Amino acid sequence: MKLHNLPTIEGATHRHKRLGCGRGSGHGKTSGRGHKGMKARSGGGHRPGFEGGQMPLYRRLPHRGFRNINRVEFEVVNVADLEAVEGAKLSSAELVAAGLIRSADSKLKVLGNGEIKRAVTITAHAFSGSAKAKIEKAGGKAVLIATAPAPEAK
Repeated sequence: MKLHNLPTIEGATHRHKRLGCGRGSGHGKTSGRGHKGMKARSGGGHRPGFEGGQMPLYRRLPHRGFRNINRVEFEVVNVADLEAVEGAKLSSAELVAAGLIRSADSKLKVLGNGEIKRAVTITAHAFSGSAKAKIEKAGGKAVLIATAPAPEAK
């Protein structure tokens, strides 16, 4: 069923209130806003999260941690995982095809967990020191993809 197939149910739609049309309409004088108070005024009302002056929930709950806006997220692959992938030259595209990473667009980092026994040339945005050493010890190459430098903090 789609939204345009839904039937209109009897009594679900109402006439809009015609406000300020005199006493006889039932919506004269205060126009259904009651007498005085914040909600009776034009522009009146309160912001989302306001609890009538009580300490609001977002201030009662503890806030912990810090989110660094300059953090760089990497897709991570271990050296042991590279052993299972076919081919002498590996990049993000081959690792996506092998199911080791999710996206070829994200940055790739190779970590040094495990061993590699064959020579492979791997292209990535970052390598750990142990990963680079293990790849080169096996006769392979660790090719670094140049990235734009992070903005300096002032």
